[in-house]
Amino acid sequence: MRARPGSGGWRGLAALILLALLLAACGRSPSLPRLAPDDVVLAFGDSLTSGVGAGRGEAYPEQLARQIGRRVVNAGVPGETTAGGLARLGAELERHRPRLLLLCLGGNDMLRRQDPGETAQNLRAMVRLAQDRGVAVALVGVPQPGLFSGPPAYYAEIAREFGLPYEGEVFGEVLRSPRLKSDPIHANAEGYRRVADRLARLLREAGAV
Repeated sequence: MRARPGSGGWRGLAALILLALLLAACGRSPSLPRLAPDDVVLAFGDSLTSGVGAGRGEAYPEQLARQIGRRVVNAGVPGETTAGGLARLGAELERHRPRLLLLCLGGNDMLRRQDPGETAQNLRAMVRLAQDRGVAVALVGVPQPGLFSGPPAYYAEIAREFGLPYEGEVFGEVLRSPRLKSDPIHANAEGYRRVADRLARLLREAGAV
């Protein structure tokens, strides 16, 4: 049976349209579920999350809460490593029942010269733990020690692997500016405001608010 005239052209056009849709999907930025007004965001990390270097109410989770109009729980523990965070995260998820986890850990692993592979695996385990409980995750990278260092590559790799919205620049920018930090490794209130600004933008771009 002969094909109708032009049928091959239509098939070719359909294939091109499908390819274009697939490429567009691959290039799309990671998204987050829309947060309801009563949804909880859990900011989980170490001293950069707890707000060492700033006053009461000036840590980035508190400033972020004011910007996005949602409850943001500050679950930062100064000095915590990713191993400690992994051991603690399950109880925090059970306690607060968040819709979204902001994961910002790893700086103390670097300061203590722990194995980067172990740090990355602990971060992956925390992402899986949250996602297995239906909690969306956004990842925040921490810069390596050094004047002009950025975050280790494993943060971006984990974000790509799990399809997570990722902010990897803001803490490095803040800690390179003397006027935005309280000491060599902590921000001040203005520095944490910069972090909150950038994370609020990330959440808006991802569709969470």
